[in-house]
Parts: sequence; C-alpha cells; structure tokens
Amino acid sequence: MSDQKRFLDKDYTRRQFLKLSGKSLVGVAMSSAMLSTLGVTAGALAEDQVRVWAFPQGLLVVNADRCVGCQRCEINCTLTNDGCCSSYISRVKVTRNLYSSRNGNGLYTENNWTYFPDTCRQCEDPACGNACPQGAIVAGEDGIRRVDQEKCVGCGACVEACPWHMPTVNPVTKKSSKCVMCGACVEGCPSGALSIVPWDKITAAAQQI
Repeated sequence: MSDQKRFLDKDYTRRQFLKLSGKSLVGVAMSSAMLSTLGVTAGALAEDQVRVWAFPQGLLVVNADRCVGCQRCEINCTLTNDGCCSSYISRVKVTRNLYSSRNGNGLYTENNWTYFPDTCRQCEDPACGNACPQGAIVAGEDGIRRVDQEKCVGCGACVEACPWHMPTVNPVTKKSSKCVMCGACVEGCPSGALSIVPWDKITAAAQQI
C-alpha cells in the first residue's frame, strides 16, 4: 500500500504526527495544503516557531510567532481543571518561559521578549510515569496519560523525571497534575498562537501531495 493511500487512514496520519508530538517542526517538509491547514507559514517552520501535539480530537498547533505572552491559556487551563487562576499549577506553561530558554541565555533578544506555550508531550515511554513510586500516572482508553489523584502522594518524582518538568505538584492539594488534553488552553487565545485542527482536516491535507 502506498503512503498516499495510507494517509486516507486517519489513525495512520495520527501515528505519523505522534512521532513529532511536542517537537519542533523546523526542517520538516510540509506541503502548502498542510501549512494552510495548520495555519502557519514556511518561514515560521524555518525559524523554529512551530510545534505540534497529537491530541485524540486533533492536532494541537503551537505557533510561538503569534504568542503575545498574555497567559490566557494558563488562566483557562486552571479555571477549567482546578477552579482557580494559577500560572504555577497550569498544565500549559508560558510564564516560566519569560525568564529562561533552552540555551540558558534568556529570551530578551533584539529589544524584544519571546513567548511560547509549552505542555506535556504525552511520551510513548513516559519518564514521569516510570518514576512514579505509586504507579499513579497511567494511560486511559484514549491513550492520554493522567495522574490518578487517589494514588498520587505528591512526592514530585514525576516532576524531576520529566525532561521538561511538565508535571506540577499543587502546593495546596499536595497532588501532581499534568496536561489531560482538554483543549481549554486553546479557548480564548486572542492571537491564534494555539489551535486544534481536527484529524479529518489533517488527513485531507496530507492527501494533497
């Protein structure tokens, strides 16, 4: 079966993007149809401004070039999942990226601040889950790895084990949490830095080679 025909299968398309989940798309060849579907430009890809996460409902596209650092995603996340507003326990991280970068030089360059949302990669072999002494991080039927609040003892082993330190222990509840891919972060994003593209649209764009 040719790759083009296999792209007719939505599950195959999702598996292909799962390999890229949470990673930069710099250097990845994208057709004009796919770029249009993702709402990004070839320039944004080349400048390391775009990352994607494979959600059950579609592809979460993070376009750092559009992020204005308003923290609306963090607010929506915690209001939905925790009933309060807190950047610290938010499952999508923006605030902490204001002060440091992967090269340790900070993000204030050329008289400009650079912001970018970041969240759980939903790793196939999750370091957070492997490190949890209580076995509290498990995958559900939808494939999403969640923290079982009944089992979690708030030890922070998952935070230390995650290469990106995505899980967060709530200082009030003493329980850890991580992204459950609810999509609340996308809702209300004023700049379009975050979007979820349904798998049907992704599959259709993949066919237009």
